[in-house]
Amino acid sequence: MAINAYGDNLTTNGAVSTSPTNIAENKTFLGKDDFMTLLLVELQNQDPTEPMDTEKILTQTSQLATLEASDKTNTALENLAASMSNTQQFSMISAIGKMADLGSDAIMNEEGSASTFEIYFPSDIQQGSVDITDSNGNIVKTLDVGTNPSGVYQFTWDGIDSSGNSAQSGIYHVNSTYTNAAGDSLQTRLGAYPIESVRFDEGNTLVKVGSSYVAIENIKEVY
Repeated sequence: MAINAYGDNLTTNGAVSTSPTNIAENKTFLGKDDFMTLLLVELQNQDPTEPMDTEKILTQTSQLATLEASDKTNTALENLAASMSNTQQFSMISAIGKMADLGSDAIMNEEGSASTFEIYFPSDIQQGSVDITDSNGNIVKTLDVGTNPSGVYQFTWDGIDSSGNSAQSGIYHVNSTYTNAAGDSLQTRLGAYPIESVRFDEGNTLVKVGSSYVAIENIKEVY
């Protein structure tokens, strides 16, 4: 079966079509050209003994000019909006390498389930720990960081507290204290990561933080 560039079947009862299927023109609204056509037809078919009043012609001509000006204004505004959107998107490229703050250090944990999260360590880690605390600031579980170079690391909390019990469902905060090779005491937390790249997807701007892409509207601060 032969198909043309428009997706039409070229074979119909043994005949071959040489042109694409006609598409009906949308006439659900009238434009300035339609108004001009109507005005000319009205003038052509007026009664010669009772011609159209000059003031009426001027009024219709004025309305036509207003409609055309409105169309041009709408087009200009649409082009301006598209230009501003593109400018704003590409300006985000300059944010690569800077820090993005998601505005929260919390995770939601369901009782009996595990939670996986990522923390960025801006300096090399000599030793350190990750503290998981409840809404009252009580330490529920402490995870070991180990000795590692700087970077983003993924941790998994099995949902068991320090006493060996399953933690209740709720919101928990994740923070880390560690020392570098020089012995300096440093802190970091969940929710702050370097921006590694920017992606544009169907008009949306996404930034890569950790191993995930996050919509730009979810970023609270870039620094």
